[in-house]
Formats: sequence, structure tokens, C-alpha cells
Amino acid sequence: MASPSSKPLDSKVALVTGASRGIGFAVAHTLARLGAAVGICSRDAQKLEAAAARLRSSVPGGKILALPVDVTRAEQIAVLIDRTSRDLGPIEVVVNNAGVGYFGPTHEASETNWDTVLDTNLKSVFLVSRAVAPGMVERRSGHIINISSLAGKNAFAGGGIYCASKWGLLGLTQCMAEDLRTHNIRVAAICPGTVHTDFGAHVGKDPRKMLQPEDVAHAVEMLVTQQPRSFISEVLLRPTLKP
Repeated sequence: MASPSSKPLDSKVALVTGASRGIGFAVAHTLARLGAAVGICSRDAQKLEAAAARLRSSVPGGKILALPVDVTRAEQIAVLIDRTSRDLGPIEVVVNNAGVGYFGPTHEASETNWDTVLDTNLKSVFLVSRAVAPGMVERRSGHIINISSLAGKNAFAGGGIYCASKWGLLGLTQCMAEDLRTHNIRVAAICPGTVHTDFGAHVGKDPRKMLQPEDVAHAVEMLVTQQPRSFISEVLLRPTLKP
């Protein structure tokens, strides 16, 4: 792992989706601290600009570009990639973090519930990755990191739609990794357990024992600073103590 004073991502460009809060914000902060110029996006323009202001104040001299984008829309992603590349430079690191949840019996869910979760959690990763991959292939360098979940490996009541999105994301990640590894591009998934954010209610869980957004960001740091000869394809992240 890099020391606090080092800048292993100096002159590199990173893009983080769903970065206005929670895990995405923590990841963006870590990448900026490591020296990367960071593009961030989310759908809420007001929250996104507030996040950008926090990043600029906490990482003096850091280059931050904030663009409100719906990552389920291919035409908006095209603008995001073009603007980020033009303003910051070629994108070296992508963290697909944008996600939503629906929890309840699958037989009671609506088609809209399905479309919203699958489009945000799975389709967006396909769209963003497809948009950045050609440039990475041309440069023979890059990291694509997908924030999945332990729900992509474990079934639970009420999790049908959410689990489907995360199981699908793991399959997509593994196949993309095989497609791109010969081009020196590493594709990996991080699967955290429950993280203390406002994503869910976390009823009955002790937040002091839960994973924090910074724990997921630490795993991202590990992936982007690994040695060139290694390839960590999947990280399962659990709290030390059960919350």
C-alpha cells in the first residue's frame, strides 16, 4: 500500500460514478489523495457540487471535475467520458459505484422496480465500461473496478431483485476481465457486506461494528496500487465483528 505522502496516481485520471456521498465519495477522496485527477458524477447536481467542494477543500491542489449524469443513459455517458477526457486527460481508473436497492418479496415487485435496479446496478456498468474500454485498449493500460456486494453471492428473503443485479454484475465483471486482461487492463469486483451509509436502514445493526465507506475505498486503493504482474480479480470485504 502507498504511504500517506506518496502519489502513486500522479498524472492519472480516475472516474467514479455515484460519487456524491457514501462509498463513491470516499473512493473519490482516496483516489484524489493518491494524486489522481478525479471526475465524479451522480444524478443530483446540488449534492454533487457540494461533494466536489468538499473534495477540493480536503485535497488541496486536487483536480476535481463534477458532472451531473444519469449513468443509465448512454448518450449522457458519452458526454461524461468526452468531457472528462478533454478536461482531465485519458481515463486510467474507473470505479463503477452507482447503485440503488429494492428490498421486498419479488412477487410483489413492479416492473419499474426491476428496471430501476437492473438499469442502475448492472446496465450502467456495461455502458460506462464499454465507453472507456477502447481508450484503455489503445493505451494498453487501465483499471475497471465494480462495486458489487456480498448480496451477489448470498440469497436472502426480500433480496431477489437486488441480488439479481449483483449476481449479474459479478458475472459481467469476470467475463470483462477475461476479455480485457490481454490488453493489460484489470477488471475487478469489490463485494462488501453492509456498509454504514444512508443506502439502507440497517435496522438492529451496530454502526460501530459495520464497514465504513473508507474501508471500501481502502480496497480500491489496494487494487490500483498492486504490482503490475499481479491481478486481484475479486475482493470480499466483511466487518471484523458481526454488527
